[in-house]
Amino acid sequence: MTFYSLRKDCVEYLSIKQISEKWGISIRRIQVLCSEGRISGATKIGFYWAIPADAEKPSDERVKSGKYIKEK
Repeated sequence: MTFYSLRKDCVEYLSIKQISEKWGISIRRIQVLCSEGRISGATKIGFYWAIPADAEKPSDERVKSGKYIKEK
């Protein structure tokens, strides 16, 4: 399902597939981010998510310091 022409309050919305291609991450990851509320303005319409075209990609909150890696 594409949301090329879906506009609400002069905001253009894109589908998860379109955002996936734009941000370079998987469709499933975007679904999780939407359900966690980490993408501002994302709206669920039936079974589909509509994401504002100007939404920013959320930061990666995984631990990158290696602080929690167990040493043997």
